Amino acid sequence: MQQQKWDERYQARAFAYGKAPNVFFEEWLPKFTPGKLLMPADGEGRNGVFAATLGWQVTSVDLSTAGQTKALQLAGEQGVALDYKVGDLGEFNFAKKTFDAIGLVYAHFDADKKAVYHQQLADYLKPGGVILLEAFSKSHLHFSALDPKVGGPKSKAMLYSTDEITADFQGYEMLKLAEEEIALNEGLYHIGKGSVVRFVGRKPFKDV
Repeated sequence: MQQQKWDERYQARAFAYGKAPNVFFEEWLPKFTPGKLLMPADGEGRNGVFAATLGWQVTSVDLSTAGQTKALQLAGEQGVALDYKVGDLGEFNFAKKTFDAIGLVYAHFDADKKAVYHQQLADYLKPGGVILLEAFSKSHLHFSALDPKVGGPKSKAMLYSTDEITADFQGYEMLKLAEEEIALNEGLYHIGKGSVVRFVGRKPFKDV
């Protein structure tokens, strides 16, 4: 069902969320030395392609074959390469401690999978690696009810809180963790005022 939704959205000629990277991701990623980056829910590739232009070796994952097609098109336009895999994140089994960074940009997982996937992703991250996350907060339901054009899941359980992030990434150095109200202008489906959780966390160099 989810795959069908995203395939239909990404089959349109226009890029659903635009070709430009997410503003928060664009601000923070250049602060770190390029290495191997995992981008779950990378959709049409705007963020993975941006990372590749900075020299990151990017592995993108998404449910949508249509998203993959658009992402590889965008990568070609920018003269970079993406390793783009289609499927559910839970189906993949990357080696532990493989990635230097993980980007989660509006990667909203089903409520029963969210904490499980976060643990899975934490296992894939090298010690000292970083997670960069922007996603709609639980407070966002108020904004999406006022203005549906801002987008976001309608299920509160799929939305984020700072407490959930703290629990799922225990022991991480919190370079940033905040809930913020922002103005979104991303393509056709993120337009208007919304509430997001923004998180940049560094995995401990040693087990805690």
